[in-house]
Amino acid sequence: MKRALKIVGIILGILVGIVGLAAAYIQFSGIPSYEVHPPDLKVQGDSAMVAEGKRLASMVCNQCHLSENGKLEGKYMQDLPEMFGKVWTANITQHEKYGATGRYSDGELAYLLRTGIKRDGGYAPPWMPKFPHLSDQDLHSVIAYLRSDAPEVQPSDKVHPASQPSFFAKFLCRVAFKPLPYPTAPIIAPPITDKVAYGKYLATAKVDCYACHSHDFETTDIMVPENTPGYFGGGNAMPDLDGNIIYTRNLTPDKETGIGNWTEEQFIKALKFGMRPNNQMVRYPMVPHGALSDEEASTIWAYLQSIPAIKNDVDKLYDKPNN
Repeated sequence: MKRALKIVGIILGILVGIVGLAAAYIQFSGIPSYEVHPPDLKVQGDSAMVAEGKRLASMVCNQCHLSENGKLEGKYMQDLPEMFGKVWTANITQHEKYGATGRYSDGELAYLLRTGIKRDGGYAPPWMPKFPHLSDQDLHSVIAYLRSDAPEVQPSDKVHPASQPSFFAKFLCRVAFKPLPYPTAPIIAPPITDKVAYGKYLATAKVDCYACHSHDFETTDIMVPENTPGYFGGGNAMPDLDGNIIYTRNLTPDKETGIGNWTEEQFIKALKFGMRPNNQMVRYPMVPHGALSDEEASTIWAYLQSIPAIKNDVDKLYDKPNN
């Protein structure tokens, strides 16, 4: 019996040692790097593409990269969940040394936005959105905007401290979040006249609504968004600027806990102007998307009405201990 216990103890000790070594490797090796295979791409942008890229950036990029001085020079992510560590977003201006746009080629920018791999092979962690389903036209419009003479992308020599990702973030980058494949065929957005299809495109590829409004960032299925657990059912815990936890709303057509009793007009008013049907303003980190047209907002409404209803009373989450 003693011999058996001794053997079990030795085995457990070996296992603990292996786990400890693995944890130390993850902690000290940091976020992994990968090979870089950017496409041979040179965007030929016009004024319409620049305007569309600017509009898209105002909805997707600015919240994280726009500093108080009005330039896309990055900043401290005050509202990032603590479990990810401390993070400063990148300077993406046209500065040749310190700005991403100034250092990256068009192909490298496209590769980063699609796959999450930087020009040096480093992986952009989970808090950096990836856009594998964004149409080529919209992707090229963003690049055209970053190359434009818009004041917010003009060179800035702002240098931020190195980000301090947590062990949890490093672990996720090893086991859950990996680089995405670069598309091998052209990506074309559906016509806006196909309201449900275009609404899905906006909500899952262009504006990325589903990531926040599903159950948890950790279980997001980026390649097949509709397979994400709790798809649009809300309940994802996100901090506001004061560190208070805000749970994202259920946007499925459930009549009791979702938006099944809303009208299209009420939805558009909430989405574009931040005013809910009860006349209360939406709470940060949700921000009004005034850059969307009424027609675009209507397509998102049409798509959300087409998805399965999920019963998830988000308000009850605030009654949990320590919330």
